[in-house]
Amino acid sequence: MSSSGPFLFCPYCRAELEARRIPDPNGPERRVCSACGFVQWGNSKPTAAGIVEDEAGRVLLARRVIHPFHGWWDVPGGFLEPGEHPEDGVRRELREETGLEVAVEHLVGVYMDTYGEDGGEHILNFYYACGVAGGTAGANDDVGELAWFAPDAMPERIAFPSAQIALRDWQRQRQRQRRRQKENR
Repeated sequence: MSSSGPFLFCPYCRAELEARRIPDPNGPERRVCSACGFVQWGNSKPTAAGIVEDEAGRVLLARRVIHPFHGWWDVPGGFLEPGEHPEDGVRRELREETGLEVAVEHLVGVYMDTYGEDGGEHILNFYYACGVAGGTAGANDDVGELAWFAPDAMPERIAFPSAQIALRDWQRQRQRQRRRQKENR
């Protein structure tokens, strides 16, 4: 279960929750309210992050000022709002954290990870390749510093395994795209 749960009492009717294996008797245990039927599913929380490339081909990273990974570099992004499309979420998060308006170019990939000091929250991360569409870069929200890095000169301490993998995948995609462009000239 998550670091914030399991709930002990139903958030709707306040009855005590019990552990059951539903809907599959061989599946994971969930907390269930026998009074109103509430089920604490423990789904992964969705996030969106933007791998922002400038005209010089550098990538924007943000230094975290919160835990987990306090002081490490990270791909700017964050948790989605209820019902928010990941592309809208990445634009909102980049505006909040960096002051930049971004153009979403394409989905780099979707990656699983965990969040929290104990890794208790499961997260589902949407990473997008983005370009700068406007605004002025400045560290805001939970970001202490912003810096642009050449793809072959990334810092060693990049927060979250999913961000590390997404950056590698983005670099491979970028290399393939550049090879295709050269071939088509």
